[in-house]
Amino acid sequence: MYFRSQRKTQCEVSLSEPIDVDKDGNPLTYIDIISVDDTIADDIFVKITSSRAKRFIKEGLSSRERQILILRYGLSGEPPLTQREIADGLGISRSYVSRIEKAALKKIHDYLDAHPGLSE
Repeated sequence: MYFRSQRKTQCEVSLSEPIDVDKDGNPLTYIDIISVDDTIADDIFVKITSSRAKRFIKEGLSSRERQILILRYGLSGEPPLTQREIADGLGISRSYVSRIEKAALKKIHDYLDAHPGLSE
């Protein structure tokens, strides 16, 4: 009776069943072969959101906010600067740079929340 019941499942295989061994001696399973790290939807979303944020930085922020974000995050292709380095360069306090940065990031966040659509 046992062999009869097993006959129904004899062609089934587990996705985590080892089928081979890689060069390091680790077991290679079916799931390793058929799994795909498909992140195209996430990549597209990030690209669209990034372009919308960049557009808002150019059009929706004051010149001081824009300048601080560009310097702080290296948006012009230069290495990012610390708040202290930006403050020294602009002749203002580090805490003022921090307040401007925080306000600018909040504006960007609020804009993206208010305009969640993918078209623009």
